[in-house]
Amino acid sequence: FLKTAFLFRSKINVHTFARLANGCLRSMTTRAIVLHRNDLRLHDNEVVKRAHEVRSWRHTFVVVHLKYQHADEVIHVYCFDPRHYSTTSFGFPKTGSLRAQFTRESVEDLQQRLQRLGNDLVIRKDTPERAVEDILKSIDGISQVYLQKETCSEETDVEKAVTSVSSQNGARALLIWGSTLVHIDDLPFPATEMPDIFTPFRKKVESSSQPRKPLTVGELKKGVSGIRSDAIPSLEELGLEKRQIDQRSVLQFKGGETAALDRLTEYIWTKKLIATYKETRNGLIGGDYSSKFSPWLMNGCLSPRTVYAEIKKFENSIQSNDSTYWLVFELLWRDFFKFLSIKVGNSLFFPGGPRAVEKVWSTDVRRFNLWRDGKTGHPFVDANMRELEQSGWMSNRGRQNVASFLTKDMGIDWRLGAEWFESELIDYDVSSNWYVN
Repeated sequence: FLKTAFLFRSKINVHTFARLANGCLRSMTTRAIVLHRNDLRLHDNEVVKRAHEVRSWRHTFVVVHLKYQHADEVIHVYCFDPRHYSTTSFGFPKTGSLRAQFTRESVEDLQQRLQRLGNDLVIRKDTPERAVEDILKSIDGISQVYLQKETCSEETDVEKAVTSVSSQNGARALLIWGSTLVHIDDLPFPATEMPDIFTPFRKKVESSSQPRKPLTVGELKKGVSGIRSDAIPSLEELGLEKRQIDQRSVLQFKGGETAALDRLTEYIWTKKLIATYKETRNGLIGGDYSSKFSPWLMNGCLSPRTVYAEIKKFENSIQSNDSTYWLVFELLWRDFFKFLSIKVGNSLFFPGGPRAVEKVWSTDVRRFNLWRDGKTGHPFVDANMRELEQSGWMSNRGRQNVASFLTKDMGIDWRLGAEWFESELIDYDVSSNWYVN
């Protein structure tokens, strides 16, 4: 219609043309997909905001300007990717039971939040690329697929596959940054040229970059009815045995944006623990020695910019000290590893790591199992490893010590330890878990 109208615009009254063209656009139902991965939240989520916002589209035919909504309907999708529930190269479950349960809870919470706002979350037990392709083939009018940009090879391989199937089916994949405190576009250097050491990175970032304000996601558009959606799979359906977090755990971690925001409020405002964070952060026992935000940050239930904004509110209204700064300092550590994974690429997973360290490692399974099962005979190491197995959690101090013991005292291949942490930690983050200094 628009092409024909353009060709014959001289014979059509300009106001008549505008009414006809705008009516034509309004009659077209446009749709978009939001593919959730490690962004299982609605607050401060640019992927969600971009998909749901009303945009203006302007096209000029002499003096006529046309506008339409970017998408009338938005389909939110999450995939339980079978590849995440396979085994690692050393034979461990790639996602262990406790982390899988935390993910299930996070997905369920997102689904419930979307439903309360008049949308829904489509669940698929499939790879993201196959799920997106199926939806594109079965639902008309989808022009865009939104997803958060990640940095490591397994995740970027998915992005390439989703981009390919989107293009093949007349849609465009849009990759949007959203996992760090400081936006990648606001760094004082390209990520590929960043410092290899944290302190120079931190100083340059602090002197020239500021975290952006958290985004407010407005009213959500409706979803699309009639799309097949699977039930959230049980642990057994994922090939895992059901395990409960031990009652002695530092916290009874529960996945989801709701629990994440509750913990944020409790830690900063209810208990005001942020005021003593620097003094207590190296503790080992109890729920209050550190923030414990990492599980929710890991799968995107909690935005680091929202954490930062709450800290700044606390500083402005109650107290600003070394402790309030130190939690921001730790968020910058998280950014450092995320951006560094862009620079070093797959060398992150090489035996010698990004620094190409030459060392002959042992893969003695019997000795590794002593470490894994907390039976080395060294009480501090064993206690931490048992805590990990029974709760999916270990303190930062504990992680550093048990990793050092495995590699430097036992001489065991660090990749065995990294894969075990990947399987067991509920706050497993690929870029920080695999970095070897």
